Amino acid sequence: MLYYFDKFASEFLFFMADQKSRLTELDKIRNIGIIAHIDAGKTTTTERILYYTGKTYKIGDIDEGNTQMDWMEQERERGITIVSAATTAFWKDYRINIIDTPGHVDFTAEVERSLRVLDGGITVLDAEEGVQSQSETVWRQADKYKVPRICFVNKMDKLGADFLATVKSIEDRLGANPAIMVLPIGREQEFKGIFELLTMKSIVWGGEELGAKFTVTDDIPDTMEAEIKEYRNKLIEKIAETDDALLEKYLSGTEPTVDELKKALRRAVIAYKLVPIYAGSSLRNKGVQPLLDAVIDYLPSPVDLKEVKGLNPKTNQEELRKLIVEESLSGLAFKIQNDPHVGKLTYYRVYSGKIEAGSYIYNSTKNIRERVGRLLLMHANQREEIKEGYAGEIVAVVGLKDTTTGDTLCNEGKPIVLEKISFPEPVISLAIEPKTKSDQEKLGFALKRLMDEDPTFQVKANHETGQTIISGVGELQLEIMVDRMKREFNVLANVGAPQVAYKETVSKMAEAEGKYIRQSGGRGQYGHCFLRVDPKPRGEGFEFVDAIKGGAIPAEFIKSVEKGVKETMENGILLGYPMVDMTVTLYDGSFHDVDSSDIAFKIAASQALQAATKKADLTLLEPIMKVEVTTPSEFMGDVIGDLSAKRAQILGTEEKHKATIVMVMVPLAELSGYATTLRSMSQGRASYYMEPSHYEEVPRNIVEAMLAKSTFTGRISAQQ
Repeated sequence: MLYYFDKFASEFLFFMADQKSRLTELDKIRNIGIIAHIDAGKTTTTERILYYTGKTYKIGDIDEGNTQMDWMEQERERGITIVSAATTAFWKDYRINIIDTPGHVDFTAEVERSLRVLDGGITVLDAEEGVQSQSETVWRQADKYKVPRICFVNKMDKLGADFLATVKSIEDRLGANPAIMVLPIGREQEFKGIFELLTMKSIVWGGEELGAKFTVTDDIPDTMEAEIKEYRNKLIEKIAETDDALLEKYLSGTEPTVDELKKALRRAVIAYKLVPIYAGSSLRNKGVQPLLDAVIDYLPSPVDLKEVKGLNPKTNQEELRKLIVEESLSGLAFKIQNDPHVGKLTYYRVYSGKIEAGSYIYNSTKNIRERVGRLLLMHANQREEIKEGYAGEIVAVVGLKDTTTGDTLCNEGKPIVLEKISFPEPVISLAIEPKTKSDQEKLGFALKRLMDEDPTFQVKANHETGQTIISGVGELQLEIMVDRMKREFNVLANVGAPQVAYKETVSKMAEAEGKYIRQSGGRGQYGHCFLRVDPKPRGEGFEFVDAIKGGAIPAEFIKSVEKGVKETMENGILLGYPMVDMTVTLYDGSFHDVDSSDIAFKIAASQALQAATKKADLTLLEPIMKVEVTTPSEFMGDVIGDLSAKRAQILGTEEKHKATIVMVMVPLAELSGYATTLRSMSQGRASYYMEPSHYEEVPRNIVEAMLAKSTFTGRISAQQ
């Protein structure tokens, strides 16, 4: 039987789908994301999906720089995805809202916020590389938000492609329970199609029609008969194990029907019990249509998820919202984007109810009202104006002034605050200075806009040097931000060398007194407090405890003490780095009826904190990076030797084909210029991947060397 994908018919169907009521039945909506390691083929897969669903007339190509989803100039120049892009397509009467996410670890915030609002995901894997480092990271992110997934083993035509080895790595490295749905027909250059195990159909693609033409037959390839029988039995057994009624039927010797198996598999996928595995080659246009069928068959619709949980901001009690249009409005603003044509766009996932253009909406996170100017459906950077957005949809809102990433937008009469999105801490920073006076005025505006867009991008002023310090999770992220300032905001700037984002903390408990008294003829100043500092476990942040008894300090001045403590911690005491992981307890003090003031208590708090931390063994923390170096085996000794000299902790090695993967933990401070070092010692053949892991104490001898070089005026000796 021959299927031919008629492009004109598809365009007509899509036009008709767009013209009919946008109020799609909820069970026919899929909100999915495409997630993976860099270079696994996410954007290429998305471009094929858009072509086969009739959303685009021609297939975009990353190498040619004409993809729909990678629309930024920087993305097209580098051939990587930097910002997540959203679009809507139709497949067999189903509405699929798709978000294509970046694979580079520097843009992990884009993946994090996309996964927070998605119902399902497609994880794309390279058939030769298997599960890679960033694959593990995005998988853990999806686990955190309980996102059901399908795996697509891409690049089956690549030299060294191994489908079953990739499935094994899914099991071993991701801890998933894979359900092999298809077996590839041929591999590497011989790859031509797939065999569907449930339906027992061979699907073979033609070569010339951009994957639109494919043949479906009942033929079983001669060499695959035993393999197909084995893996089909395993698949049926795995599905049956997730459903008691089906298992009973299977054990009694009756094979369940395909329909029964599909329904049971759908339930198992939504319950995170099984992960269906598909195969193909997006670049060669093979295997994408069955993947689309799988999205419809196995990934959840809003109906399957039933409800979303949150807190009532007034009562602090748990609230539920059914994911239906008839329910009260609730949804999450998950992304801010600055559009040159319409201004600030807020991407909004509508969980329940409907949002209308021109109406007012309540930001329950910030307790403010906002006006919805216009509503848009986005296709990457193209816009389609709509009047209403319904439950289950992802829309862009124009006109929200104070809403930021992670805010809940709902009806004021029935407020709810949904779970926020957590983002990684910045680990690297650099100084930036405007080149001219006119750039000075534009710099603040540009940085504010970029901070709104990316929650991992932070800006602060260094008052001692007069410089502006920008921070992020990686060098590439900061490089892109500086490039965007130049192109989008026309700001030219001088940029310093990247600096490591150290933190300061205390090692033991200590107490101290702060007293600020000034008499100047008229009204004086009086502030007096006692503070205790205690270390907290790594990553637990800062806590201020008010332990004042008997009104020793009036309530209005306790806030001033807290403010003084926070400002001192932000500016650091040892080397000027922010202080973290400590509890500061205000336990005593005194005040003067006339002379006490906010500023006096702020200064007293600063004095007390500095005195207490100097007694509490101040120490420096540095970011530790998880690094994986992939090198030809003959250079492994040199690579490990060099890493050991960089204070690396070797976690292990793994052989893969003719290469060795070395897994290590290395302080970020030691990795400056590592790409060049690695290339020179491996004749350009080794590569590495790096992501932030955690913070650890800096060895004392290195702290002393840093103190000796430092010009920080608040410095204390390492022995104090």
